[in-house]
Amino acid sequence: MQNILKEIDSLQQEINSYRPLNSNLLKMIKEYYRIGLTYSSNALEGNSLTESETKIVLEEGITIGGKPLKDHLEAIGHSEAYNFLLTLVNNKNITEENIKHLHKLIYFRIDDENAGIYRKNKSIITGSKYSLPKPEELSSLMKKFISSISKTRKEKHPIEAAAIIHKEFVFIHPFIDGNGRCARLLMNLILLQEGYNIAIIPLVTRKDYVETLEKAHVNDKDFIKFIARMIRETQKDHLRLFYK
Repeated sequence: MQNILKEIDSLQQEINSYRPLNSNLLKMIKEYYRIGLTYSSNALEGNSLTESETKIVLEEGITIGGKPLKDHLEAIGHSEAYNFLLTLVNNKNITEENIKHLHKLIYFRIDDENAGIYRKNKSIITGSKYSLPKPEELSSLMKKFISSISKTRKEKHPIEAAAIIHKEFVFIHPFIDGNGRCARLLMNLILLQEGYNIAIIPLVTRKDYVETLEKAHVNDKDFIKFIARMIRETQKDHLRLFYK
């Protein structure tokens, strides 16, 4: 694990060497990740839009024939949540209200009544053998989760901290839907606040993602390594933007 963390730190130094970026390039990179992260995060949850279709929906406001309305709304919502995430990067902290607002932006077009609101009913994760917390436990668990974030960040390498925070949020599963998207946004917010590149988890890695996350109930070593690999690959992709 230490070897991949050293490689990530080295790649981040190389990325940082290109800074400060001119305003046009910075805008292009933000848009590149807005589309890429929106597409990949939604695709992991079964959204049928391709990356090019996601780009059309977000940049041109055009609907894609034959694709569900819900898939379009998920793309728009995630894109707005990403934009909000960028406003939090310099704060260096994360509040419960931040998390609720991220979820509200993702979900209010689909189910306004439950957007940004902790679930009121029992829930399960299909394919998982582990049960989720009861609705009456969520408020307390989320407060403990929020208070634990700063401790995790102090005690762990930022890459490890981001993965652990992602894992812990998913295990609480506070919302009726959209928990995976929120978890990945939280993870990326931690990374950006700590000066690292975001992590995109491609659809082709979904099996490893789900399996290592399930194993993390007992031992999170493989999940942290998986996230580290995703960060490293996203960094390499980022550097290719400068070589073009």
